[in-house]
Amino acid sequence: MPADYLALLRPAQWIKNGFVLAPLVFSHRLFQAAPVASAGLAFIAFCSASSAAYVLNDLIDRVRDREHPLKCLRPIAAGRVGEKQAVALALAAATLALALGWCVGTRFLLVLVSFLLVQILYSTGLKSLVVADVAAIAVLFVLRAAGGVVAVGARMSGWLFLCTFLLAMFLGLGKRRHELALLKSDAGDHREVLGRYSVALLDGMIAVAAATTIGAYTIYAFWPSVEAKLGTEYLFVTVPFVAFGVVRYLFLIYRRDEGGSPTDLLLGDLPLQLGIAGWIVTVFFLLYL
Repeated sequence: MPADYLALLRPAQWIKNGFVLAPLVFSHRLFQAAPVASAGLAFIAFCSASSAAYVLNDLIDRVRDREHPLKCLRPIAAGRVGEKQAVALALAAATLALALGWCVGTRFLLVLVSFLLVQILYSTGLKSLVVADVAAIAVLFVLRAAGGVVAVGARMSGWLFLCTFLLAMFLGLGKRRHELALLKSDAGDHREVLGRYSVALLDGMIAVAAATTIGAYTIYAFWPSVEAKLGTEYLFVTVPFVAFGVVRYLFLIYRRDEGGSPTDLLLGDLPLQLGIAGWIVTVFFLLYL
């Protein structure tokens, strides 16, 4: 059914590609037609590339997914989409992504190809290595941000790299903890790397990632060169929104046993949505008004 093919593409996960648009805002190019058009094409290209990677991942994991309490409902694992059709869908999505990447520019295309290569490496091997699996996910977020930087013709900030990487590590570790808590003693059977983690180990990693994420963003907000570049000395007023978002996410992980899908949490938790919306509105006001 068409709905199964759409489910394979996971359009709800495209919200992650919002990182592609962040450089457009922070480079003061939000109201410039050419950068906006390039950023829009870059966003669509990353959405298509992400969908190709999701299909590939589901295809590779189809056997183990059939034994998972939630993933067994995925179209390939459930047998609603055949393997040949899945391969054709992945190739079509990847081809569209590369075509759009070529339209944006050669440098952007290189970033997009790197994104696809890391996705392939993750699906075929990196997801079986402790910590490297989460680090690979974080690198994918950094590449999204880098793609946005190249698309709008801005410079890649070290702060953008650091804050994006730390935040993605935090989210990825939360996802691993949710999977471990959900599957319990059978975790290693569903995904080999989960058998090498423990709840206590992940709790310590999550605490470190949460603290460093808030700390890095706080330093970024007060850094003199950042104030000069952005044209505002009041970016520090956005720190409470970031702190609230991280702490709220911790609450959802530990008290509600959520975190399996950061996208689902973002779309389903009103306080978290309000915190993110407050950060976006405040940043827009400081940079443009």
